[in-house]
Amino acid sequence: MIDLRGVRLVALNSSADPRGRLTAIEGVTDVPFEIARVFYVHDVEPGHERGGHAHPYTEQLLIGLGGGLSVDVCSPSERITYCLDDPTRGLYVPEMLWVRLYAFSPGGVCLAIASTHYANGDVIRDWNEYLRAAAG
Repeated sequence: MIDLRGVRLVALNSSADPRGRLTAIEGVTDVPFEIARVFYVHDVEPGHERGGHAHPYTEQLLIGLGGGLSVDVCSPSERITYCLDDPTRGLYVPEMLWVRLYAFSPGGVCLAIASTHYANGDVIRDWNEYLRAAAG
């Protein structure tokens, strides 16, 4: 059964001094997987969203680097909404969960760290197909 128990906020190692704040992200230490891919989503126009799909084989850590955004993480039977507006926290999303990113603030940027390289054929983009895959 696919559920949301593995989804969690992850505190990132951050330190500050008079010069500013530095936040470090280290694979396996801060990110609970080996990093294969890093990308970021930005310049999302008001009223538009990203995601709206599931990655059957990919774990991700999502971080709101600038501004903020909302993230819905869904299983076939439940949904949790997170606000990512603190660059010192990441949202760990295990594989095979439906993710939707929306309500980006002006200048909002979401950094995504993934456990696999991108493969378009591995992405489930239809909710009904997701429900069938999750059940099987």
